[in-house]
Amino acid sequence: MKYTHLGRSGVVVSRLCLGTMNFGWKTPADESFAILNKSLELGLNFLDTANAYGFMIGEGITESLLGQWFADGPGRREQVVLATKVYVPMGHGVNERGLSAYHIRRACEESLRRMRTDHIDVYYMHHIDRGAPTALDKKVWGLTDVDLYRPPHLKRETPWDEVWEAMEVLVKQGKVIYTASSNFAAWNIAQACEKASQRHSIGLIAEQSLYHLNQRAVELEVVPACREYGLGLVPWSPLAGGLLGGILEKSENSRRADATPEQLAKLRPKLEAYEALCRELGEQPADVAIAWLLHNPVVTAPIIGPRTMEQLEGSLRALRIRLGKAELARLDAIWPGPGGEAPEAYAW
Repeated sequence: MKYTHLGRSGVVVSRLCLGTMNFGWKTPADESFAILNKSLELGLNFLDTANAYGFMIGEGITESLLGQWFADGPGRREQVVLATKVYVPMGHGVNERGLSAYHIRRACEESLRRMRTDHIDVYYMHHIDRGAPTALDKKVWGLTDVDLYRPPHLKRETPWDEVWEAMEVLVKQGKVIYTASSNFAAWNIAQACEKASQRHSIGLIAEQSLYHLNQRAVELEVVPACREYGLGLVPWSPLAGGLLGGILEKSENSRRADATPEQLAKLRPKLEAYEALCRELGEQPADVAIAWLLHNPVVTAPIIGPRTMEQLEGSLRALRIRLGKAELARLDAIWPGPGGEAPEAYAW
């Protein structure tokens, strides 16, 4: 296993982060425990979850599963850098959501209880506070119209001074070590970091963003913002939901595909070129996709979400793949990004 610092912090994490979103949901408990055990054996010490994982509002299914795993193996908790998140509605009450100091404190206590630990190593804000849940929240988290409702005059986002004061209290209490962001725009990162600096606080140490070969929008401004403020970039969905994991071969062999027929038809020319390049390199498409992310010096650790032991063990191959200038240029030709960083990507 290879390791690096998480952003500008002193904490050291593995170059791959074990994502647990499937645990207790798509992956049964016994298989989840086996994957966790093997991950620890392989040296993966960076563990990512969220209070909403399990996708049953308020249940915290995945955090509870992790709590059971910690309890069943003395010393496991001390061997991992544990990250979880706050923001998504965890109940039907108007205050059981967002980034208010009220909700942050309560959500943190509930996460600690479920995971049977006295502290969270990295506490992510799962989204910038946008006041009230949106229709997209409903789609992603399975929320009802009741969950989405808030009177118009209550849709204001939480002020940064309130957010940081709540986080600072948790840090002083020893319940949170580091704070981080997820799904922030670059200007959100700048805003949060500048406000934290004014309060003489360390602020954010990491940003968790959607980033893969087929979605490179973060290269415009989020990547430069992370570099400037010293945040480690932790990409989620590095395989684009399975699209970059050799999906054409899987489909042709009648195995489960992770994309709709429409998605496959639209991307087929790119996918054919990509999978052909991977065959030429003698590597699995999933490993090349992760290796490409690791080539970016701002990236700390892509989040891998294995559903099986085979997928977990296969992911380690990405750490040994070296992509030269020629290979990177061919990947850029297949999966073109936004043209570099802003403003040069679109202006002089």
